[in-house]
Amino acid sequence: MNKNTVNSQKTSFRTFLEEEVLKVKGIYRPVRAGFLRCLLIKKLPLRALHPNPYDEFCSPEIGPSDRIISEYRRTFATLGRDSQSGSFVKNSAFEPLQVQKISPDGYMILNGHHRWAAAYMNGLKSIKVEIVDLTQKDMIINALRNSRHDKRVTLDLDEVVFCPEDFPLCEKPLPYLLRKRYKERVRLGIPALFQYLKRQGYDVWVYSARYYSVNYLRQFFFHYRCPVTGFVTGIDRKGPAGVDMKQQLENMFEEKYLSTLHIDQQMVLRTVTGSAGFTDWPLTYSDSRWSGEVMDIVQKIETENRKNEA
Repeated sequence: MNKNTVNSQKTSFRTFLEEEVLKVKGIYRPVRAGFLRCLLIKKLPLRALHPNPYDEFCSPEIGPSDRIISEYRRTFATLGRDSQSGSFVKNSAFEPLQVQKISPDGYMILNGHHRWAAAYMNGLKSIKVEIVDLTQKDMIINALRNSRHDKRVTLDLDEVVFCPEDFPLCEKPLPYLLRKRYKERVRLGIPALFQYLKRQGYDVWVYSARYYSVNYLRQFFFHYRCPVTGFVTGIDRKGPAGVDMKQQLENMFEEKYLSTLHIDQQMVLRTVTGSAGFTDWPLTYSDSRWSGEVMDIVQKIETENRKNEA
């Protein structure tokens, strides 16, 4: 492919990208895709996918990386395509694009803009996708409305709750058929800890910056017998300028909860709404005793609270 042809394709794609941004900016809104749609749909036509107008990929100042697109295009070209469908014959070599269903139509790209661009420029008609249902504001409102508690616990899903691949202290894996869908494992003691926190009157909230579907996580934790009040996924997602999803949610939580325990690998940290200060308790153990140590700290906090209330 000569240089003039490549430059012409780049210019054509940039024009197409600008048109797509104008088509959805200020109009689209995320909607729930539903469990079966997320489970069953693994490929979508490119014409159904739209770029996120607030992603750096669509920014005139930053924009797409020609180098990354070119690398994907070369890789795509080595795999070969079905001449009828325009789909990859061996598309398992690529991670699927993560997309979110939107209104009035189609799907918004969350992760994979450069792969989408390369597929478009290579003349593909469809591409592998993973449809995800991220946390929506109405989900949080409903969970808070249905809760009777005024204290909560927060944990990071990937840093604290899930086990890294090489971590030896995990709960027993799910039965074989469930493992085919749910690949993750939870840290040893997490189910017992979550059940203990519920008995102590805490709402348990799990956070992740990654694009997990809420339905997926809800079913996963159900199988592990972990009571979770709510999930906040994709907390760093890009939205309209000036709209901070994470801050909006935190404002809602502050109106609901009087105190919050933040649990991580090294400590338990307690904050009280309306107070600038905090109290922290370091965690000594990182092995099988970790969850028991967290429970002991929570027990001390609750004992102290009862004394103060007496």
